[in-house]
Amino acid sequence: MFKKISWNYMSDKMQPVPFQKLLDWIFQEYINQKSIFGIPSSKFYYVKEKGDEKIFDECIETPIGPAAGPHTQLTQNIICAYLTGGRFFELKTVQKLDDLKIDKPCIDATDEGYNVEWSQELKLDESYDEYVKAWFLIHLIKNLFGLSKSKRGFVFNMSVGYDLDGIKTPRMDRFIEELKDASKNELFTNYKTILIKQISNGNLLESDFGFDKIKLEKLISEIENISPHISNSVTLSTMHGCPPREIESIAKYLIKEKGLHTYVKLNPTLLGYDFVNDTLHKLGYNYILLDKNSFDHDIQYHDAIPMINRLRSFASAYNKTFGIKLSNTLGVKNTIQALPGDDMYMSGRSLYPLTINLAYKLANEFNGEINISYSGGANNNNIKEILETGIRPVTFATELLKPGGYFRLSQIAETIEKNSSKFDKSLRKNTARLKILAAASLSDKNYSKERREINSIKIPKTLPLFDCYIAPCQEACPIHQDVASYIKLVEQKRYEEAYELIISKNPLPHITSYICDHQCMYHCTRWDYDDPVLIRDLKKEAVLNGYDSYLKKFNDTVIAGNEETKQSNKIKVAV
Repeated sequence: MFKKISWNYMSDKMQPVPFQKLLDWIFQEYINQKSIFGIPSSKFYYVKEKGDEKIFDECIETPIGPAAGPHTQLTQNIICAYLTGGRFFELKTVQKLDDLKIDKPCIDATDEGYNVEWSQELKLDESYDEYVKAWFLIHLIKNLFGLSKSKRGFVFNMSVGYDLDGIKTPRMDRFIEELKDASKNELFTNYKTILIKQISNGNLLESDFGFDKIKLEKLISEIENISPHISNSVTLSTMHGCPPREIESIAKYLIKEKGLHTYVKLNPTLLGYDFVNDTLHKLGYNYILLDKNSFDHDIQYHDAIPMINRLRSFASAYNKTFGIKLSNTLGVKNTIQALPGDDMYMSGRSLYPLTINLAYKLANEFNGEINISYSGGANNNNIKEILETGIRPVTFATELLKPGGYFRLSQIAETIEKNSSKFDKSLRKNTARLKILAAASLSDKNYSKERREINSIKIPKTLPLFDCYIAPCQEACPIHQDVASYIKLVEQKRYEEAYELIISKNPLPHITSYICDHQCMYHCTRWDYDDPVLIRDLKKEAVLNGYDSYLKKFNDTVIAGNEETKQSNKIKVAV
């Protein structure tokens, strides 16, 4: 039934997968492993209620999704984000120059994020192809697994850059027009035909997905009626240093000539050099060096406010939504030397205090009457507070590059679901809440460098060719205790076995479970998730709960094996 999927070795060059192969991949993997692109069915996000939030005249079931970046270039990435709760997809920024050589590595997310990438790594036509494939496959998956109660419930938001002349070129114009209406592109017709042919095999859906004839006919009807209108909105991304007049001209062109709801991405440099530099230093990021000239060349606050006002009025006259995207990355000097080049762009948790303060400053400037799309250090710990201010949608990039990946998005979606009754969905900003949130961020330990007080936990030696995983905690321990194994035994309450494993290498666990410099904890992989495991405390748990039973078993074993040991030899030993 399916063509066998062959795999290529990982490359630093993106390789789009043909639509039919993606279909085969999805069905094969789900039938054999109950997962899609590595996302297990247990992690699929099921929307319990019909989505009622509106943006760009569309309903979205959750106000979150992947930001324009590494998670919105390939079809598979977009699908993974949908499966785990993403419903707002800010597609990777495209521009006229689509044959760029991207130096690798181009992203480092050890703690705060840095990147030296630019726009898309694919050709314009390839990018378009990826988005059309994702459009069809999300509709399929939504209906196949019943993930949604809405007719659609998700939004594709295109992202374009970087100057007006480039956006007006025929190829860029075609890209925009055919995302607005894909019906004239043969890819749309071809993929619909392929998809209907695949699912018309009743035996497949009946045996593995429990579809009867009625459900199958309904699914085919849903596919036949997929809208060709993939996107009616855009987020404008411009180069650092782009003049305000150019930004305004592009935005007006997108609103008037292209008929798109338009958001303009703004830079954290609007806060001014002194505020940004002082904030980073107070939070412990003393090693981050800024270029004061970049602040002088970027759009200034006193120019941005009237520009935003004019664009709001302009969009209203054409019955389009206008808003701002906060924020772009922050340009800094490349001091870590993990990436090529002299400059890099900062994101992640170190950006949060800057972006949330910029959000407050601009929201307050417009008395809360400004649409804000947010991206800058958002995560599961602050998503509730961000949404309570009226900001939405919220998108993620650096957060999804951390261990856990898309599962972090699933966790965020669940947090939103639990607190949805607390959110004002009018899109008016609650400036009082935003003020509190912005002020708190400047001293919150979660955004300080101190929060991650360790450097790299990578093992400083060559790994073996096979069985190449070595737990960093075990390697860091001077006696190389089997940390992962005894933690697992403690988790299972198998304390005696845990104690026995510990003393096989550590004869003094009663002491080291209280007094130890525990290098293991400073090399715990959980640092990349949230907090390290308290390994020393777990050792103490094994000692307190496993010692007595182990000692009894030991004595019973020795006595049973040697009757003479019943008699003391009267030798005293000091340890």
